[in-house]
Amino acid sequence: MYPSATLSRRARTAAIATAAVAGLVLVPTGAALAAPSGAGCDDRTNNTYEKLLECVRVDGVLEHQQALQAIADANGGNRAAGTSGYTESVDYVVETLEAAGWNVELDEFDFTYVPPPVLEQLTPGPAATYESAVFTGTGYGDVTGNVVPVDIVLAPPRDPVTSGCEDSDFVGFPAGSIALIQRGTCEFGVKAINAQEAGAAAVIMFNQGNTDLRSGLLTGTLFGVNQTPLSIPVVGASFADGALLAQAGSTAHVVVSSPESRPQVNVIAELPGSNDGNVVMAGAHLDSVQAGPGINDNGSGSSALLEIAQQISKLKPENTLRFAWWGAEESGLLGSRAYVADQVAAGTLGEVALYLNFDMVASPNYIFMVYDGDESGWPAPVVVPEGSVQIEDLFESYYTWAGVPYDDAEFSGRSDYQAFIQNGVPAGGLFTGAEVVKTEQQASIWGGTAGAQYDPCYHLVCDTIDNLALDALDVNSDAIATAVLTYAYSTETVNGVVGTKVPGKFMLPAPAGPEGTVNLPGGGGLSPDHGHEHDEID
Repeated sequence: MYPSATLSRRARTAAIATAAVAGLVLVPTGAALAAPSGAGCDDRTNNTYEKLLECVRVDGVLEHQQALQAIADANGGNRAAGTSGYTESVDYVVETLEAAGWNVELDEFDFTYVPPPVLEQLTPGPAATYESAVFTGTGYGDVTGNVVPVDIVLAPPRDPVTSGCEDSDFVGFPAGSIALIQRGTCEFGVKAINAQEAGAAAVIMFNQGNTDLRSGLLTGTLFGVNQTPLSIPVVGASFADGALLAQAGSTAHVVVSSPESRPQVNVIAELPGSNDGNVVMAGAHLDSVQAGPGINDNGSGSSALLEIAQQISKLKPENTLRFAWWGAEESGLLGSRAYVADQVAAGTLGEVALYLNFDMVASPNYIFMVYDGDESGWPAPVVVPEGSVQIEDLFESYYTWAGVPYDDAEFSGRSDYQAFIQNGVPAGGLFTGAEVVKTEQQASIWGGTAGAQYDPCYHLVCDTIDNLALDALDVNSDAIATAVLTYAYSTETVNGVVGTKVPGKFMLPAPAGPEGTVNLPGGGGLSPDHGHEHDEID
């Protein structure tokens, strides 16, 4: 990583000077990048790139992330949908936006809350509570019983593992016991159904342990070949905890409580423009997972968007700006899906010119990535709406101007932009990585640690205020601000709607091109999905 959060400013100053010589960027260098003193940013209209980039500061973004951390600390350590932590996060965003002068609405949608499970080992030795997660399609119940390992493999290399894949694995299984099953070979649902049919009262599914990426807490879906929810609770565990549960004489307590209806809300904020029929949307999910506070995932995108909203609150845009803080993204993109469905039903989605998505933009072992609309690095598994390539180009031009190398993130449609692109809305966004391991090549370009995940605390309790790369947050906050201001004035390059030019003489260079370190054998890259449903099989 860069040695300090100030390097992006230095790199940008150098890039300005270099590009100015080439006739590409016609702005003053050095002094133009210093933030106004006192209340300057609060008192002026940031209607040029120079003004806005001076005022969108990483310390302002960090203040919002610190507030989200404090909310998580006061509410059981997380801000997950359906919890008081999420409700208080919504309150904070609403109060901040209203104080800045935005028009704010709460957009309610249906949500089924599933409480976190309980996984306790009672014997042998002192009782211990393990981190766990429920599987989609689980049954519900409170079970205490003997733990019976099912054809597990604890000794390396632990590959292949066929635990629970065959009916024969359960010959002699004592009915009413808790089946301990290891990941590997067949679908999770096949393993769980076989256990249920053998008389198991509950299932603990633990990770395979053959690689670092298959050693942590395991969760996923039981649907696939199996299309029917189970009648017994099914919870996940890490390889290490599974090995402890496999000890002779092990007994455990497993609880998966029944879900309950808890309607949730998206926060939708609007800054009216002269053209109210051409709406520029930008969004970030506000909820965390139940395992932790989610300060990178996705306090980073949420906070950057909030800081930008404050700094453009006095703007009189040509196009209407609409920002969204989505709920229940971690539960399956529920908030954004519900919002888009409502817009389609009302016949108003056609007013949305484009959608920008920002999910995880400050990963501690980051690389800079742009959603790959032109499919130069990844073949998209979805139809890429016309206009998305031009959004990618804008972000790439910003990175080029800032002197920052970048690469492609798969345009997978597996984050909050999914519902938009499924309905033909052009989209784009930024991403700094989740659970994929950084390669040696990437470390030579972006710094950081080769062999470690882009975000080692992805979906874990350690995703705290200390789990951020402030230099990446600084660069990306400015990249987001640049895109928002560009489209606030004109979306002509994306959808053909002519607007007006952003005041000033600021120009961006042509994109330098991605580094080409992703979508290669051996890793290096990840779609901006972060595995919401996780693996269905194997």
